[in-house]
Amino acid sequence: MSHEKRLILLNCNSNIKLANDIALALNLNLTSSKVLRFSDGEINVVIEETVRDADVFIIQSTSPPVNDNLMELLIMSDAVKRASASSINAVIPYFGYARQDRKTRARDPISAKLVSDIITCAGANRILTMDLHCEQIQGFFDIPVDNLSGAPIFVNYFKNKFQKDFKNITIVSPDFGSVTRARFFANKLNMPLAIIDKRRSRANMSEILNVIGCVKNRIIIMLDDMIDTAGTITNAANELKRRGAIKICVCCTHALLSGEAINKINNSAIDELVALDTIFIPENKKFSKLKIISVANIFATAIKHVHQGLSVSGLFG
Repeated sequence: MSHEKRLILLNCNSNIKLANDIALALNLNLTSSKVLRFSDGEINVVIEETVRDADVFIIQSTSPPVNDNLMELLIMSDAVKRASASSINAVIPYFGYARQDRKTRARDPISAKLVSDIITCAGANRILTMDLHCEQIQGFFDIPVDNLSGAPIFVNYFKNKFQKDFKNITIVSPDFGSVTRARFFANKLNMPLAIIDKRRSRANMSEILNVIGCVKNRIIIMLDDMIDTAGTITNAANELKRRGAIKICVCCTHALLSGEAINKINNSAIDELVALDTIFIPENKKFSKLKIISVANIFATAIKHVHQGLSVSGLFG
């Protein structure tokens, strides 16, 4: 006798607000569970409802503190696997360790591949994520990976924001690695594209060599997948301002904002930073230039499509 499997949502601790928003968008309740700590710091998971024969979606970004959040995801996955769930879907809005995707010098680890293997070994049957830092990471997994795109969210936002100024806007890629993302964005808005040529001397340090394209007397929208220490993006904004840009908006999917990032942004030529809520930003880290847009609806739609066996390719941007 066939029957429709239950859809169960579980969350760990990295982004409880987003998990609640996804549940609300699906008109579901989060399944009751707890992620606890033993006195020595070890993680303990308690799932208080049955998940047997259910499609389980575990919502957890592997954002800072990345190792704690990763371990929470792994232990929750193992608990669900041992509780006889039908499928285990790891919903990872921000995938940590993604920048370590290849060997750049002798004896480098490829941490993104290692983390991919560990998540699969813990029991995950599918990954739902957004704007992987490097798309080839999808190939590190031996299970399906749905890499959703945040670009359509930004397209809608800036269409509404600059309805009367479309002819004065240029889309800027902060480096050559972001050109594909920026070109998609520019094509959707029918705007010209400029590219910043930079050289990275060491981690979190970059030097701008040239700007390819016209930015003088233009409104700039600069697009990146993540902002960590904000050195690259603020240097780029200051250089664009020096070259005559009249307004600079920056958008990113993942706002890590570590170290002195907030001070750098506040003291830079950036007029607005638009970020998605793949990473939880506490109230004490919010500032006047920051605008946060939720990804709850797009993840809720993806979860619903996966559960019902429908295509999710339309959500890739």
